[in-house]
Amino acid sequence: MALHEGNAQRQVLGDLRYVPTPKRITALGPGGQVVASTDRAVLVKEPRRVVDEYAVPQDDVRAVVSPTAADAPPRERPWFDPDAAVYPPGGFRWHTTAGTEVDVAGLVAAGFRPDDADLAGYVLLDFSAFDWLEEDEPVIGHPRSPYHRVDVRRSTRHVRVERDGVLLAESRRPRLVFETGMPVRYYLEPADVDQSRLAPTDTRTICAYKGVASYWSVRLDGEELTDLVWGYLAPFPDAHELAGLYCFYDDKVDVTVDGTPLHAR
Repeated sequence: MALHEGNAQRQVLGDLRYVPTPKRITALGPGGQVVASTDRAVLVKEPRRVVDEYAVPQDDVRAVVSPTAADAPPRERPWFDPDAAVYPPGGFRWHTTAGTEVDVAGLVAAGFRPDDADLAGYVLLDFSAFDWLEEDEPVIGHPRSPYHRVDVRRSTRHVRVERDGVLLAESRRPRLVFETGMPVRYYLEPADVDQSRLAPTDTRTICAYKGVASYWSVRLDGEELTDLVWGYLAPFPDAHELAGLYCFYDDKVDVTVDGTPLHAR
């Protein structure tokens, strides 16, 4: 019987996984000092994690590495349930594999040495504790997986976006975004969106693959629906086709594609 690829990936979520990366990885500490720089890094997923962490050879760490004191104050508990089957990044000290915490460049528990023999000699570094480069380009959000794709495709599908019967956008030239593990997203040209109903907000989120997203609320019959729309004003080069386009949360509005509703809201 054939195995669905998505099911195969879920079956290994409980395992400690790694893959070498040929990219030169650099971690920058306080003041821009080079804490580590290596072309021998590996991407590591601890059990139940869904994004990678960088692990670098101990020999390529240029800063002082020392055991974390047993009485070091714990970090704030992450918002996710550490007993859940899958959880997102965050809460670096809540490791799900055996190992030893270490201080790096004077930063408490910014590193972790897994006990696994295949990762002997490597130190996992807390992504949030450092600034990162792949080759000479910055990395934000989290390390990028070599198995994650973001494909932007031009389309002539007919997309309509409504809320409570009010037309918010209509397009026959959307850009469809097919991203690994995510639903299809429909990005629309500004001219195809009723921008008179949009109001920018201060919300910003980070996608490691597309860049920093800006958000807009939608004004509707005296009500302001917060952060209903997002877009990338200056996306990363790999997603440059999305620059200046708008995307609606399709579970908060009524979207039809070629006359077929995406969801029942």
